[in-house]
Formats: sequence, C-alpha cells, structure tokens
Amino acid sequence: EPIDVELRGEVLLTTAQFEEANRIRLAHEATPFAHPRSGAAGTLRAKDRPYRVELTFFAYSAVGLDDLGHAALLERLAVLGANTAASTAAAPLRCETVEQVQERIDVIAGLRGELPFGIDGVVVKADSAEDQRQAGNGSRAPRWAVARKLAAEHKVTRLVAVEWNVGRTGIIAPRAVLEPVVIDGVTVTYATLHNPADITRRGLMIGDQVFVYRAGDVIPRVEAPLVDQRTGAESPIVFPEACPRCGDAIDASEQRWRCVRGRSCQAVASVIYAAGRDQLDIEGLGGTRAIQLVEAGLVKDIADLFTLTREQLLGLERMGETSAANLLAAIETARGAALNRVFCALGVRGTGRTMSRRIAAHFGSMAAIRAADADTLAGVAGIGTEKARVVAAELAELAPLLDKLQAQKVGIQVAEPQKPAVEAAEDEQVAGGPLAGEAVVVTGSMTGPLGALSRNEMNELIERAGGKASSSVSKRTTLLVAGEKAGSKRAKAEELGIRILDPEEFAALVADFLPTA
Repeated sequence: EPIDVELRGEVLLTTAQFEEANRIRLAHEATPFAHPRSGAAGTLRAKDRPYRVELTFFAYSAVGLDDLGHAALLERLAVLGANTAASTAAAPLRCETVEQVQERIDVIAGLRGELPFGIDGVVVKADSAEDQRQAGNGSRAPRWAVARKLAAEHKVTRLVAVEWNVGRTGIIAPRAVLEPVVIDGVTVTYATLHNPADITRRGLMIGDQVFVYRAGDVIPRVEAPLVDQRTGAESPIVFPEACPRCGDAIDASEQRWRCVRGRSCQAVASVIYAAGRDQLDIEGLGGTRAIQLVEAGLVKDIADLFTLTREQLLGLERMGETSAANLLAAIETARGAALNRVFCALGVRGTGRTMSRRIAAHFGSMAAIRAADADTLAGVAGIGTEKARVVAAELAELAPLLDKLQAQKVGIQVAEPQKPAVEAAEDEQVAGGPLAGEAVVVTGSMTGPLGALSRNEMNELIERAGGKASSSVSKRTTLLVAGEKAGSKRAKAEELGIRILDPEEFAALVADFLPTA
C-alpha cells in the first residue's frame, strides 16, 4: 500500500552470511573479516568491490508511524513486509511486570547460542507511545529504553604490568598491560582497571593469570585473577604515592584518585584543547607552543593566555616578532569568542560542541550558567539529570578559573535566553532571523563564502540565523544545504519534498549572519 515512512533498524551479518562472506573474500584474495560486526560495517561503507556480500536488516523503529506502541509498530512493519525480530526465536514480548521482563531476558540469554546471529544484550522498551513521549530522549539515547547486557566472552591471559595515566581533568586512571589475547576476533593488549579500590577488591597481582572480557563487546576489562594458578612469582601492584605526571599529591578521598592540581596537572592538554578550532580557535597555539608556555610558567590555565605580553613571548625559544604579534592578535580575537565556544573550551565533562551551544543558548550568559543548579541544568534539551549533576559539580570546581576569565573579559556576553529546541519547534511564532522555525541539515562540501567554515561553524551560523541545526534528514527537516558530493541526504530530501539550497544560495539567505573576516 502507498505509505510515507522511514524505517530505522540494524544491519548485520548472520553467522551463515559471515561464513559465506569470508569464503567469498578468500576467493578474491582479500583478508577475511575478523568479526561479523566489523564485517557488516565495512560492507556498508565499501565501494567498487568486485564481489557482493549479503547483509540482513532488522527494523525496530519507523518515522511516520509515531503513534503506535512498540508491539503494534512491529506488527504493522511485518504486515508492510519489513523484516523484524518478531521473525526470530528472540521475538519481542510485551511484559506487564519486572519479573516477566527478567524471565524473558533469561529465556533469550538461554537461546543465545542457538540464534543465527550474535547478540550482546536485550533491550527493554516502554511499549506505549505516550510513555515514550513523556520519558523523552537524552543526547545519546532514548530514556524509554534500556539495554540489559549479557555476559561477554571471557579469555585468560597474564597481567604484565599496570600503567597509571593522568587525564585532562587530573583523574589518575590505572590501565592493565596484558599478554596479547584474541577476544571475539579482536586482539586485546590493554584493559581498564577502573580505580585503585577496584584493583584491591579484585586482589590482582602482577603476573596473575586473569579473566579478561570486552564489556558490551567493546571495552576490554579485567574481571578476576585465577588465584589457584599462582606460582609464587607474582608481585603486588604498586599504587602511586604521588601524581605520576607532575609529582604533586594525590587526592584519594574518592574512589577515582585525582591529582590535587586537577586540570592544572594537564595544563598543556587543557590549553591545546581550548585553543582548538571549534573552541577559542587560537591560530598558532599548537602543541609545541603550549608546552613552551606551560613549562616557562607563563600559563597555568586557559585564562593565563589572555595575560600574555609581547615581552614574555619574545623570551621563548624560536619566537620572533612576527610570530609573537600574530599569536597575541589571535588571543585578542579569542577574547571576544561566543559564549558557547568559551564554555566548550572549559572542557566540562559530559559536554561537547553541541551541548555547549545548547547550554549557552538556554541561559544566555556565563553568570546564569554558573548560578544554575543541577535541576535547572537538567532543563537544557538533551542533558538529563545524571549529566546535569556532573556539569554542576564541574562548574563549582571551575569557579576560580571562571573568575579569572571574567576578569579578563572572556565569555562575558549576555544574550536573551532561548527556548529549548523542542519548545521552539512547536512554537509557530518563533521570531528572529531568516531561518526562524527552520530545521536545517548541511551535507556535502561547502563552497563560496561557506567554504572556510567547519561543520561546527555552519551549525553555529544556522543557530545565529534563528534555525535549528540537525545532522540527519527526516520529515521534520525543512531545509537542506547541499554542497558537492551531497549523496544520500540530498536524495532523501528530494523524496520528502524538502527545500534544497546550494551553498551560494544559502550564503545569500544568511548574509547578515556570516562571520566577518
């Protein structure tokens, strides 16, 4: 029957398809796939192969049938001819109680070895479309579904050593060095050990034979030692008494140990990140220069960049008059960077470019962001309650740095707070800018006035002009900016009847909002 619907689902290689694919690849003198997951991903991306590999698609969602509950949706998709998990032994089952849910998970786990494809977990979803709407979506996943992971494949190997690495925020993380072992087609040499308390709880020793698995079939982790196989040659794991990077004291008051200097311990990494193109965009401040500034004692955090003088820079090795002048000019330009870029430059855990734009737009000023508690931060589209608590704690820790930035007049812009994206999309009276009420997707290579803009800068331009930037084309998309090699997004926009502009036409539309040279 005629229907306008976008299917969403998963592409995979069944066990039989995986074996056949490797037979075909060997016949063409190609390297066999190591794993069905990587084989399926590689096949989707492959171009101009002299052979074909059959894949399987399972639909689990559909845009255009949004009012159906999940069980009803799968039935509808099956009637329309789409392949769903309902055709397998692990068919979805509607449960009324948590006990029924656990029982079904246990049944599917028992079927794991008999299924014609690999699984690493079972997804539990709210069935009602209304419940799904009320729960909403986080920045990475819907809040109305949760994955219950099944036990991963375990292998035994030897723990050779433990390395202690310091992250950009000062967290000291132990990492196991292992004798290489192949787990589910992947060679594992390193594995996470979480924190010192985890090492103690597991009773690990250097030289132990240990169980290793890939959590979620992705992240290698050490589970437990084989105590009965110890020979007496094993030695205790030595915990650091001082920060392994800077030698300062360690704050061991929480399970995750941290250098007492926090971000200052990794000042070089923080400065390099902050100077990046999508943050403060300080041209000329790369890794070598950042190391020089930190080692010379001129920069302890990103706020110190804005206090640098010509005389200080000329005192650095291989820093001439022209280089010093250019760097100072770039830093002065960064002083006026947009609020979202300044916030992104802070490197707050749980945020990135997109979330920084949302937070900046939601609050309008750094003062308002700093005054927000976890509950208020949770009101930002896509942030969620757990991430909001992390962001609130990070902002409290960053208070001295934020005070220094304010004193240097960095990030002091004040703008009218904007509605959350969901509310704005539903408000037909959204005002301001030529893209007011527009949901815009950019694809392909930009040319003309837009040629020098990164994808992040394009998204910022769209939002300055009153629109909402998105990465995928859907029925909610109202405008596609299609450059060279636009590909499938353009084809989909044409099918949906979405307005399409080339880069030059779009540049003319938003000319008043283009960044000045």
